[in-house]
Amino acid sequence: MNLHSINPTNSMSCARPDPLSRHLLSLAYNNGWANYRLLNACGQLSQAEFEARRCSFFPSIKATLNHNLCVDWFYIDALERAQQDLAPHPDCYSFFAVDEPFQSCADLQQEQLCVDRRLIALCTAQRDEHLERIVTIARPGRPQLESRTRLLAHLFQHQIHHRGQVHAMLAGSSVAPPQLDEFFCAGEASERAAEFAALGWTESLVWD
Repeated sequence: MNLHSINPTNSMSCARPDPLSRHLLSLAYNNGWANYRLLNACGQLSQAEFEARRCSFFPSIKATLNHNLCVDWFYIDALERAQQDLAPHPDCYSFFAVDEPFQSCADLQQEQLCVDRRLIALCTAQRDEHLERIVTIARPGRPQLESRTRLLAHLFQHQIHHRGQVHAMLAGSSVAPPQLDEFFCAGEASERAAEFAALGWTESLVWD
């Protein structure tokens, strides 16, 4: 579907099935694109700058990006297990056994790409009728019970929060922080075309 061909006066007839799950999928794509753009910028830092102590919740770009990745592992594992009707992970905190599992930005980016693809695949499989099904995380003491809607929303918010911190820290480095504040505006497709090509995506894939 060409976004520019939609007639706003006939928008109801063009309504997509499963609108909430479709929106969550667009969030997953935007999350993956934002991580790709941000980590490409971070990859231009020297190792010293990548590890340098800075003013933020986690004290370096390296620490913040590793934290975001570990949290992705934690929640995406729980969501995948629920999707497959499997029991919760018996040791969910194992994803945090090492605070900074990746020492280089290049290695971290490769794993972030993999986990972002897992999240996109998971959201592709969702349907609105399934979104209120409960995901169980076997935290010690008392299990955490969340709907898929809430857990996905929390995960996206977590990523946005810490990407913003890395963005701010980049402003104090030798690498200019990339633009991350747009959500795939139709008129800016040409500005992300090269990144979409590198990711193997098209505008039609994301929106249709």
